[in-house]
This record gives sequence, C-alpha cells and structure tokens, in this order.
Amino acid sequence: MGHPRRIVVLFALAYLGMLFGGALLKPGYSHAAQYISELGASGSAHARLISVAGFVPVGLIAAWLLAATARFAPVGGASRLGYWLLLCEPLAWIGSALAPCDLGCPPGGSISQQLHTLLGVFTYGGTALGLLLLATAPRLRSGFRLLWIALAAAWLLLFVLMATPELAPWRGLLQRLAEWLVYGALCVAAWRLGGAARGESCTRASAART
Repeated sequence: MGHPRRIVVLFALAYLGMLFGGALLKPGYSHAAQYISELGASGSAHARLISVAGFVPVGLIAAWLLAATARFAPVGGASRLGYWLLLCEPLAWIGSALAPCDLGCPPGGSISQQLHTLLGVFTYGGTALGLLLLATAPRLRSGFRLLWIALAAAWLLLFVLMATPELAPWRGLLQRLAEWLVYGALCVAAWRLGGAARGESCTRASAART
C-alpha cells in the first residue's frame, strides 16, 4: 500500500510540480487571478499535457494517500463517512482532466464547462461535509474538533468568495488559500498517522525476529 509519510511527500511534489510547472507552460498565466483548473482549460497551451501529467497524478496520489492512512485514522460511524468523503478531492482533480473548463472558466459555456462547474460544486460541498463529519470522530480532542469545523467553514467561505465577480482579480489566490489550508492540515494529519504506521512496522519486525 505504501508508507503514508512517503506518499505525503510524493503528493506535495506532484501538487507543487503541477501548479508551478504548469504555470511555466502558460504565457501570461496569473496565480492571483486565475483558477488552477485554467491550467488545463480547453484550447489553451499544453492543456492536455498538464491535465494528463498534472491533474490526474495529483488525484491518484491523493486517493492513494487516503487509502494508505485509512486503517490508522481514529474514525468511526459518521466520522468514517467523513473520511471517505475526502475522496471528493481526488475526484475533482481527475474530473477536471476529463471535463476541462473553457478559457476563463465562465459561469456558462460548453457542456464540458457545465460539467466542470457541477463537479466543482459537488466536490467542494462534499469536502466541506467530510471535514465537518471528521469533527465527530470519537476520542478527538476539542481543539482538533474545532480545527476541522474551522477548516470546513473557511473552505466554503473561500469557495463563495472566489466565485464573487467583484473578487475576480483575486479568485486564483483565494482558491489556492483554500487548498493550502485544507490540504496542509490533511497532510499534517496523514504524516502523524504515518507515525502509527511506522510503529506498527517496527512491532512486526521485532516480532519476526523473536
């Protein structure tokens, strides 16, 4: 399955490589004003390359990380459902490759753009619900409960703000802030869970030697 900590590093490298490497292939691309999905916008330079070599690997590695840490995650009941709802993010990345946005990511547009928009609403909502349900995990300290609730609120707030026409010059920055907050927290959590995985491996190794 792979060690969670190694997958965290791989995810971070894939995400940053897609984000900044893809932007280098787009003359005039603005991290502040443009959505990340515009890197793969239909008809734009190197769109297919960025989608296939960038969006898809990020989605697959994110799903791999969730699968690898699942058995170490202290979740149960509703919080377990919340954990698996986080698969909305891998789905969003892979879906963005299959249904790319139009140039500029307009509210209307082609069928692909409409599917892209629906996917965004579904996955943003699913991720927010997943974070809220994670806050119900048994034996979770109050500080961590508040963290997941705050992240869900920030995620939805930033989603609304980046879709506000008056904030269009900053929508890319708002989207990145949302992802960095949530992805950063989830990667830290996965890294901590990786410590449990390492401890289990050491225990098995010691048992095998005795």
